[in-house]
Amino acid sequence: MDLATPVFHLFLPQMRMSVDAIVERALAAEDAGFEGIAFMDHLVPPLADEHDMWDAMTIVGWVLARTSTLGVGHLVLCDAFRHPAVLARQVASLDHASGGRFELGIGWGSAPEEFETFGIGSTAPRERVARLAESLQIMRALWAGDVVDHHGEHFTLTGARQRPLPTRQIPITIGGAGRRTLELVRAHADWWNVPVHQIGRMKRLREQTGGARVSMQTMVALVPGEAERADVVAAARRRFGRTAMGDGLLIGTAPELAAHFSRLHAEGVDRFYVWFTDFAPVETLHRFSEVISSDLIASRPAR
Repeated sequence: MDLATPVFHLFLPQMRMSVDAIVERALAAEDAGFEGIAFMDHLVPPLADEHDMWDAMTIVGWVLARTSTLGVGHLVLCDAFRHPAVLARQVASLDHASGGRFELGIGWGSAPEEFETFGIGSTAPRERVARLAESLQIMRALWAGDVVDHHGEHFTLTGARQRPLPTRQIPITIGGAGRRTLELVRAHADWWNVPVHQIGRMKRLREQTGGARVSMQTMVALVPGEAERADVVAAARRRFGRTAMGDGLLIGTAPELAAHFSRLHAEGVDRFYVWFTDFAPVETLHRFSEVISSDLIASRPAR
């Protein structure tokens, strides 16, 4: 089912800022009209191992406790970091504690070097995606209240059962564009997070994703006014280098951004995870409310 208007989630890597600063941004995003916030899941900050970083599940629990409307989750949890029975219990607990505001974003790992550094699992893609398939099968069975007897390649459960059950069917987000990943999207996901470099293939790939709706993460440099454009671009280049200068960077004023998101929504993207190059200070989040409330966004007819 497509949405008549797109929804916006803030993507906020929980590094280089205090816990209080993260909560401040979450509250500002809630006030600005964002429907959710997503954190990352790594054992070391990618390409920034000299910086502090907070644990993925702990920071989600804290933000859920301090907010009232935001959906909170991750882009994405790394399956190999947690046994599925442990993660199933964590998800159910956060679901109940937040009144149904936790969403599960999960994948098979985007930084295999972490596996080597910390001695966790296999770096082979085939084994990691097979493990994720088993994890999803186990978690969904536990959440359904089933007695689980599972004897797989990666996990063995005998007479396993968990209570309480979640308050709702836990929304699941899976990203990627590989054949096996798309099979998991079709079997388990409510949201398919399409890689930005695959947006040109989205319509064709979507035929393989079943009923999952489409989301996309995009890095955004919000320009307050034309006079500030050069400084905003220079700051993005300085902070993120090639990452910011790739095809995934969106630069513009609020009206320009609204027009861009409206076009992508018309092509089938219903949710945007917005990653700000200035680390999402409160003033940027409030300024982005102009995008969320724009007539270009609000007037888009349902598909």
